[in-house]
Amino acid sequence: MKIVSPGPCVKATLHLGSETYDVQAHKGILSEQLADMKEQSMSILKGFITKHNVLNDVPDEPDEISSEDDIDAPPEKSPKKTKIEK
Repeated sequence: MKIVSPGPCVKATLHLGSETYDVQAHKGILSEQLADMKEQSMSILKGFITKHNVLNDVPDEPDEISSEDDIDAPPEKSPKKTKIEK
């Protein structure tokens, strides 16, 4: 016996700026529908970011922070504790 649902079980609406996107999953069990909806949402988000060039000012890898003080200063050593014998 197959149970046919009248419509999608999983629906979402994404509001990105002034744009609105509807995401729906029609096939499979709930976990499959959620996975499908996630893929659709990620694709929409990627397209939105590419279209609007939102990540233009963010570097792919952070620049290493260095200063002149770090080069000349020796590493700090913690004071050694000696054991007290009884």
